[in-house]
Amino acid sequence: MKKLKNRFYRCVIALLGLLVFITACKKNENPAATTVTATAPKVVQQASVQKPLSSVSNLPPVTAVNQFDFSSKKDPFKPAIVATVVKPNNANNKNGIQGLPILSFDVSQFKLIGIVTGAKENKAMVVDPNGKGYVVKTGMIIGKNEGRVTSINSNGVEVLEQFKDDNGRVRKDIIKLTLPRKQ
Repeated sequence: MKKLKNRFYRCVIALLGLLVFITACKKNENPAATTVTATAPKVVQQASVQKPLSSVSNLPPVTAVNQFDFSSKKDPFKPAIVATVVKPNNANNKNGIQGLPILSFDVSQFKLIGIVTGAKENKAMVVDPNGKGYVVKTGMIIGKNEGRVTSINSNGVEVLEQFKDDNGRVRKDIIKLTLPRKQ
């Protein structure tokens, strides 16, 4: 009984599908004949509630307003404390080294008290007139005229000073510091 009902429903569905297929596939169909002509209702314009403007020129001029004006506000990224930089006033120190006691005396005022020779580099110990000792090595700056230590050997220390004379010429002086002799 169930099989019979299922076959019947399948046949009905197949016939309906075939009927729809046949009616939709006509080649010589006239679209004007099949469409229903309906009259559209006429739209009547009513008077507008708002009065239209006559022209744009009657409008007041528009001024640009900056709505984000923070000129009167405090800058949140600006530091509260501003650090001031003091520039050195000493014209003698052209390398920017200022205030070191080794640069406050003349090279001839230093006394050489010891030399240490090593595998990599030699070092020497000098004492200023105040009695303070300094260890110097090749390439260091010493003295008022910013002399550069050029060599350290067992005989002593050589310092090269370069300065301009009255004529504007660069002069080079080599000052030798030697160990005191034992008596």
